[in-house]
Amino acid sequence: MIVLGIDPGTAALGYGVVERDGATLRSLDVGCVVTSPDLPLGQRLRIIHEAVSELIATHRPDLVGVERLFFSKNVQTAFAVGQARGVVILAAAQYDIDVREATPNEVKSAVAGYGAADKAQVGRMVATILGLAAVPTPDDAADALAVAICIANSERVGGPDDSALLDRSAIAPIARADSAYDRAVREAIARERVDRTGAGGKPGR
Repeated sequence: MIVLGIDPGTAALGYGVVERDGATLRSLDVGCVVTSPDLPLGQRLRIIHEAVSELIATHRPDLVGVERLFFSKNVQTAFAVGQARGVVILAAAQYDIDVREATPNEVKSAVAGYGAADKAQVGRMVATILGLAAVPTPDDAADALAVAICIANSERVGGPDDSALLDRSAIAPIARADSAYDRAVREAIARERVDRTGAGGKPGR
C-alpha cells in the first residue's frame, strides 16, 4: 500500500510518500511545496493543486492522508490550513483516491508513542521508523511523512468501507495493536529516551 501524507498550509505544504509492505515502511518521496506571499491566494492554491496532482499521478497512492485541523488560536492560520486541505481533497477526488484524516495528537501518538511529542522528537522517530540517514527537512516535510506513517499503519485491511468518511477518527480511533510495527516503534522510543536521559536514567549533557 502506498500513502501520500500531507501537512497542509498555503505558505508551505509538506508532502511525504511511504509504502507499506506488511510491517515494513519505506519512504518513496518527501518534500515541501512553497508558495510566495506576493502571489494572489487563487494562484497559490493553484500551485498547490498542481503539485499534489502531480504527486498523485507519479506515485499512484492508494490513500491520501491529511492532517486534520483540530484547534488553532490563530484564525488566519486556521483559514490557510483549511483552504490548502480543500485543494488537497479536491485533487484526491479528481483521481478517485480515498482520503483519510488524523488529528495532530493521533499522528504524534502513532509515530512517537505520545501525543505531546515536539517536532524534533517526531522528526527523529520518522527517520528511525523509515530507516533514514537524517531527519527530513523542513519540519513540514517530516510532519507529512509522520501523517503518511500514521495512516499507513492504522488503515484496516479488509475492514468496512469508510472511504466516504474523512474524519475516520470519529468512528474508529487509531488502535495501538501489538504488531511488528508497534514493537519497532516502542524499541525506537526506548532508544530515544536512553539518548535523552543517559544509561543511568539521569538527564544527558
